[in-house]
Amino acid sequence: MEVLVTGGAGYIGAHTCKRLFERGYRPVVFDNLSTGRRDFVRWGEFVCGDTRNPEDLAACFARHRFAAVIHFAAAIEVGESAADPLKYYENNVGGTVALLQAALRRGVNLFVFSSSAAVYGDPERVPIPEGHPIRPKSPYGRTKAVVEEILADCGRAHGLRWAALRYFNAAGADPTAEIGEQHEPESHLIPRLLEAAGGGGLVSIYGTDYPTADGTCIRDYIHVNDLAEAHRLALEHLAGGGESAAFNLGLGRGWSVREVIATVEKVTGKTLDVRPGPRRPGDPAVLVAATGRAEERLGWRAEARELEAIVETAWAWHQRRPRAFEGGEG
Repeated sequence: MEVLVTGGAGYIGAHTCKRLFERGYRPVVFDNLSTGRRDFVRWGEFVCGDTRNPEDLAACFARHRFAAVIHFAAAIEVGESAADPLKYYENNVGGTVALLQAALRRGVNLFVFSSSAAVYGDPERVPIPEGHPIRPKSPYGRTKAVVEEILADCGRAHGLRWAALRYFNAAGADPTAEIGEQHEPESHLIPRLLEAAGGGGLVSIYGTDYPTADGTCIRDYIHVNDLAEAHRLALEHLAGGGESAAFNLGLGRGWSVREVIATVEKVTGKTLDVRPGPRRPGDPAVLVAATGRAEERLGWRAEARELEAIVETAWAWHQRRPRAFEGGEG
């Protein structure tokens, strides 16, 4: 099966391409390298293109006979989305609409979408089930919620079979340390802490006055390889006639920012210079997943169940990774 993977040069996309390749699929990476890494494209053909450009998409679909699309390509920074919302609507929503038009025109009706726990906003209950009200707090979260509605509409109108995978916090790296998490500039907590442990200076905590036990945000961290496996299983679920749906992907437990800092210090053996800072716009206090639907319908269960094990793989990548940055995530 030949699968189009948009944003496949990015962090989660590259891990998913590796998992697909290892399971006998033929991934084709479609990425504009605005934030993706060309050296992460090792498992399948690379096509340089932008989802917002219908000509790029048409040329790619004309050269291949795709059975499915896995769609990662998006802008991903919550804070930036608040400062520049139109960039996020143009890229995340506009790019997805153009991609769906190209796919449906070619009769490709299997679609796995990279969604986010950001669609929920401040949770009414924790762990958060998929049926929780959708009340995103940021333009980034709203773009993901809008795309989910578009997928459901296309399912009703055109027979699109879709899965929206609502990630909680992706972390870690492939155990081989061939690929891992690297953005420019780095905004995600664990790689920022690892950079500091490696001599990169102090780290600011975004908010220490949340209504949690230690005043910092609590997040559900999931290993990137477990996310990659969920994409494969979602694809096979749809191909086998499974029902279209949204699926939470997490561990069902959370760690506070201060607990993550303590874990990184334990793994690296370094004492970090951490300073309190202001909250970021759009950050809920607690996000923890209820994962029963993915386990029951997809047959998925995360293998990496402890934060320390996840951080260990990220630290191995950080110590080995190339220092010269050649773009970031698609």
